[in-house]
Amino acid sequence: MATTLTRPEVGERRIVLYDISWAAYEALLADHVDRSVPHFAYDKGVLEIVGPSFAHEKYNRALAQVVNAYAEEVGVNAREAGSTTFKREDWKRGFEADSSFYIRNEERMRGKTEVDPTVDPPPDLVIEVDVSSSSLNKLPIYAQFGVPEVWRYDGVRVAIYDLAVGGYVESLESLVLPGLSATELTRLLEENESSEPIVWLGALRQRIRELKGDN
Repeated sequence: MATTLTRPEVGERRIVLYDISWAAYEALLADHVDRSVPHFAYDKGVLEIVGPSFAHEKYNRALAQVVNAYAEEVGVNAREAGSTTFKREDWKRGFEADSSFYIRNEERMRGKTEVDPTVDPPPDLVIEVDVSSSSLNKLPIYAQFGVPEVWRYDGVRVAIYDLAVGGYVESLESLVLPGLSATELTRLLEENESSEPIVWLGALRQRIRELKGDN
């Protein structure tokens, strides 16, 4: 069993283990049920364990706030699924996103307390913060589950990936939340760094009103 350990300056820890059985993966999930950390991703024997840093969570929560503010201002139903575990033994794959949302499929998930990926739709949007250059590329995992859109922040910029035939393609603008561009999302994170939270949130809401044509 090989191990790779990343210890970036931001304090985030990522451990990658190889030749891990599905049974071992499920045992780890069971040991950490109802805990928000760490996050696990599994891809055909490769297991990544992530202990999010303060910076990681700061960027993650800021992007999640963008989604919630957009939904409220534009009048779109968005149901947070957080870091819910999505796994399928037949695919030997599983993931726990930093944040995930049901938007187009929100109505189908109303009233549910559990998710069954064999019958339920995947989240419409996944947020992934990877400020330490993860050793595990999770885009193929998201693609097989059918996640329509992924926002990925690498510590420098936000990239938007939309699902197409054969995998993800990078897009300039969100299809799930029209009007939000990768450039705008990156700018919002930069402003979040230097602004008071309440000031930033007010500016965010104003920006969204401008996007939909309100004064």
